[in-house]
Amino acid sequence: MDTILGPLYTAVSWIIVQFHSFYSLIFNPNSGAAWGLSIVSLVVLIRICLIPLFVKQIKSTRNMQALQPKMKAIQERYKSDKQRQSEEMMKLYKETGTNPLSSCLPILAQSPFFISLYQVLSHIAQGKTVGVIDETLLQSAQKAHIFGAPLAAKFMDSAAKIESLGASVTNVRVVTIIMIVLMSASQFYTQRQLMTKNVDLTVKTPFMQQQKMLMYVFPLMFAVFGINFPVGVLVYWLTTNVWTMGQQMFVIRRNPTPGSKAFAERQERLRAAGKLVEDPAVVEAKQAAEEARQNRQQPKRQTKAKRQTGGAPAGGAQNRTRAGSSAHDADADSAGAGQGGAKKQSLEKKDAQEGKGKGGASGSRTAKSGQRKGQQRPKHPSKK
Repeated sequence: MDTILGPLYTAVSWIIVQFHSFYSLIFNPNSGAAWGLSIVSLVVLIRICLIPLFVKQIKSTRNMQALQPKMKAIQERYKSDKQRQSEEMMKLYKETGTNPLSSCLPILAQSPFFISLYQVLSHIAQGKTVGVIDETLLQSAQKAHIFGAPLAAKFMDSAAKIESLGASVTNVRVVTIIMIVLMSASQFYTQRQLMTKNVDLTVKTPFMQQQKMLMYVFPLMFAVFGINFPVGVLVYWLTTNVWTMGQQMFVIRRNPTPGSKAFAERQERLRAAGKLVEDPAVVEAKQAAEEARQNRQQPKRQTKAKRQTGGAPAGGAQNRTRAGSSAHDADADSAGAGQGGAKKQSLEKKDAQEGKGKGGASGSRTAKSGQRKGQQRPKHPSKK
């Protein structure tokens, strides 16, 4: 690894030495302030160079959140055909211009510098020159202590090794534990801030569950691995976490994810400052909803005695209502029966009249026929 990363060791050591030369004008060259601030300045320089990658990371993260429903649909549709599933995923990434690895670019870009700084500090702890750090700078770096802990000391180092660096085991372990706790807490707060304020709450996706899991996994990883890091590397990683936390707070406040809590807060700030121009129809709808909410009256709460006394009249009124309805139904039945009887009588009368009419008509026809057959008409008196 030393052969492959040798040029990077040289670059990292050269940057640290340049910053150390500057801070030596203010502090003691052998002090922990000069060497510690050199490491902090190295972190700041690297993070400034990584700002474009950080912007890409934000865009990629938001695109991945927006694509989660489509990705889940593709997985469900082609769950039995993994090859077709991968092809559709790549097609979706290409159409939307999304790179899944973009969210990991800042971490991947920092990894070589992190490894190089770790190796540089390890060489210093072993009394070996590395990069541009010669014997004079090596002795100066070994004498540098931060709160009594040498830059090259680790939590798991033996007492003899720590004493050779001019420190005690208690000081080293107390300082490393405090720095590990601060490092894990800053990582947890950064991830929690992202989950609670800068996530679109209108879309429930597996991405949110992944972020929630990372919120607890990353701090535990730093806590476990931190005991094997030299104090100088802990300074580097703690500074990186603090930078990330501040950078994320700035982004969340100025450019939050649409649909998130931070986005709603920003809209309210802009609206209060008069910098947000909304659609009049939307404003009118909001005002109408607010007026309806204010005008809505809640039912007054009654005591048990009032509820009991108020129930009797209501029951009597209910009984009266039922009785009235029963009487009304009875009247309606009797009226219906009367109407049915009258109708029946009219029908019988009509039938009788029709029967009489038919009987009279038939009788007259029979009489006439009888007269024609055998009966003689009376003669007129004049003929007699």
